[in-house]
Amino acid sequence: MLRQDRSTTRDVLIDSGVAVLLSIIATRAVLDPPGPAFTGPVWLAWVAGAAVALPLAVRRRWPLPIFGFLVAATAVATFLGAVGIGALWVTYAATALALYTVAAEGRRVVVTGLALVGGLAVPARTIPWIYHRFQVTPVTAPTSELPLWWPIELGMVGAELIIAWAVGRLVRWRRTLLAEFARRLARDAVAEERLRIARELHDIVGHSMGLIAVKATVANHIAEERPTETRAALRTIEHTSRSALAEIRRLLGVLRADDDPLGDLAPAPGTSDLPSLATRLRSAGLAVNLTLGEVDALPEALDLTVYRIVQESVTNVLKHANAERCWVSVQTADELVRVTIADNGRGRRISDPAAGGHGIIGMRERVTMYGGTFRAGPRPEGGFQVIADLPYVPQEDGMRR
Repeated sequence: MLRQDRSTTRDVLIDSGVAVLLSIIATRAVLDPPGPAFTGPVWLAWVAGAAVALPLAVRRRWPLPIFGFLVAATAVATFLGAVGIGALWVTYAATALALYTVAAEGRRVVVTGLALVGGLAVPARTIPWIYHRFQVTPVTAPTSELPLWWPIELGMVGAELIIAWAVGRLVRWRRTLLAEFARRLARDAVAEERLRIARELHDIVGHSMGLIAVKATVANHIAEERPTETRAALRTIEHTSRSALAEIRRLLGVLRADDDPLGDLAPAPGTSDLPSLATRLRSAGLAVNLTLGEVDALPEALDLTVYRIVQESVTNVLKHANAERCWVSVQTADELVRVTIADNGRGRRISDPAAGGHGIIGMRERVTMYGGTFRAGPRPEGGFQVIADLPYVPQEDGMRR
């Protein structure tokens, strides 16, 4: 929101500067035109110059109303003679810029097309009239009701308006393509992340089913001789099966890649690997403060998810944030694990889908899969932070790989 506010303020300042500049130019064209001089009071020229340009300062907020006002103001100024004859395109420059904004921001082609027609209709009516009123006749032109100069002025103004409208529609089309590209990129990133999650969960569920099979076999053989150990095996089966069922439910709807049947055969990392990850980052020049709570009871899939979130976040800090220090905290309380990663870098958004990065999307997808909440953004004191809250059911000792 802060970035958006700064961008809005910058746009208003730029538009205000352009509006003042065009207002001064339009006024100078009235006071010192190529054609007949303006015979009215000087203050009227300044009022006309302000009316046909200054509203541009808020053109982005109200594109169509501002364009309508400028068209009306330009028509009135023309009928009053407060325009620079021979340089009427200067007076219509602000109107052309407003028409560009309408064409670039307008979603409906019909509305922008009607704006173009209305913008062309005004000079088509007023320019011949003003030339006829002041009887502007070139030295070499034959006697006629309408001198030969007005078609040239009308053509210049018409070309100015048409070019502004065409450029605006081109910009609108390009923005639409970029937005669609960003949406597709985001969908592809989500699909890619789901496939990766599916591979990881596939290994975890396979491990759970194997453990259940082993414990069931043991319980079947010692059921009569050692009932205490049998009950312990059954408890292990119960907890393992519940955990496996939870993972299977999360796995539904997520497809495993057919071209990667083996996946990664290495053991899945977890929170126990975070100290070594922090050590590697310190060797790369990033000071990492790592705080780990009681994470031994985390289910295996969640343990892996926490590691992936921390890994992705600190990698982004190292690559994009230009930070000197990073704080990583993994704390558990009331069957909820909170993962916090903060840095003292530039505080810019990282992993924007339009720029080709998928880190934020991937982390949010992982957290959403567990029914948790995810927040990422600049810190008020500077830098960037990622906060993920993931609910879980504690797992008994001996059930982790």
